[in-house]
Amino acid sequence: MTELATSPVPGRPGLPGPVLMSFLAGASMLRVSALRAAGGFSARLWLGGEEEPLATDLVSLGHVLCYLPSARVHHQASVHRDPARRRQLGIRNTLWFTWLRRPVPAAIHRTGQLAVTLPRDRLSAGAFAAAVAGPEVEAAIRLLDAPRRASRARRYVAGMR
Repeated sequence: MTELATSPVPGRPGLPGPVLMSFLAGASMLRVSALRAAGGFSARLWLGGEEEPLATDLVSLGHVLCYLPSARVHHQASVHRDPARRRQLGIRNTLWFTWLRRPVPAAIHRTGQLAVTLPRDRLSAGAFAAAVAGPEVEAAIRLLDAPRRASRARRYVAGMR
């Protein structure tokens, strides 16, 4: 919790605690109206970093995330955890979030940081492979590449001379 309590993100007077850009999904409180307005947690990410896109969406909608040291949130974690699977999903989800939500230079930088700091093992390699492979629907989407190139529906050239 020290990282949250010492967040370097600038705040404004009157906030109840340090400003955050993300939170710990299993140890947080959110307003239900804000959670719903932001679309909730991504079902695709499921577990491990699933709070990052939600936090970004909340901040983009004008909400402020704060660390409240006096708040007590109880989380009853599953006793059936698979730490290896959880680690792999966390790496994959971090990469997906980075690639989907960060500008290209920042995404390249963060991907490089992960590549050099993560353990060099089968699990990390598998997480990178899963992130690159993307969702199962990618193969079907690729089948549309050639028809899209030939289509006049999405030329994005209207108004050009």
